[in-house]
Amino acid sequence: MKFSSNFIVVFVLFAFVLTMANGQPLVPAMFIFGDSVVDVGNNNNLYTIIKADFPPYGRDFLNHKPTGRFCNGKLASDFTAENIGFTDYPPAYLSKKAKGNNLLIGANFASASSGYYETTAKLYHTLSLSKQLENYKQYQNKLVAIVGKSNASSIISDGIYLISSGSSDFLQNYYINPLLYKSYTPDQFSDVLIESYANFIQNLYKLGARKIGVTTLPPLGCLPAAITVFGSDSNECVAKLNTEAVSFNNKLNATSQRLQTKLPNLKLVVFDIYQSLYNLVTKPADNEAANKILADDLLSSGISLIS
Repeated sequence: MKFSSNFIVVFVLFAFVLTMANGQPLVPAMFIFGDSVVDVGNNNNLYTIIKADFPPYGRDFLNHKPTGRFCNGKLASDFTAENIGFTDYPPAYLSKKAKGNNLLIGANFASASSGYYETTAKLYHTLSLSKQLENYKQYQNKLVAIVGKSNASSIISDGIYLISSGSSDFLQNYYINPLLYKSYTPDQFSDVLIESYANFIQNLYKLGARKIGVTTLPPLGCLPAAITVFGSDSNECVAKLNTEAVSFNNKLNATSQRLQTKLPNLKLVVFDIYQSLYNLVTKPADNEAANKILADDLLSSGISLIS
């Protein structure tokens, strides 16, 4: 999925919140799950065509070489790590770098072309969220072996968990898969995704996560691929897809509120990126105003996650 440059705004502002207290990092580690928006190279090690380990990817990154990030430079999560105070980025869990003390700052489990729907990842031979969670369990065992059970427990409970998922479920599966769109309405399919999301959060909680941030869907109908495939020779955003993204986001918010009420000591924050990104695309002259709205929203969300 695109929009990665605008996701930088989301996580950089979130990171600013985390570094407000005397410029010191407030979290020991970052754990990242999701799709291409936050994948830093896990797909390099998979038998899949969904890869970003070749030019022009990475041309503006360190050493100007591709790393597996679906971006020409840094991802939003990279900027977040820097602003939190880390001197390095949480490594892709499947990479050779994911060992020893490199794991003390967390790990990145994300895999491009995955989603809340299990079959989405299977279609592209990538890592589903359930597989990402299995890898996270392995990570915990490795962490205990490195620092001991007590220290590992602190890192796990005090770390932040970032999730970016769902776009691939719609654009790379549902909308192009007759087995799905003939079986489910968009509303019914979003219910399936929300159930999977709720299960993922509860499983992550059982494994010790207490500070979780999740992004909403962006305006799907404004993604270049969506306009090309579903835009009927128009350069305008596809309204139908955006409407369905809004519906999903409303369910995501409601479900997240219920989960936070249900699970003791859970801080679950939804980063609502839809409207501001929509404004950036449809009203480019008003970018400054859109960024201010996004900043205000994220500042409030970030404070609630760490306070």
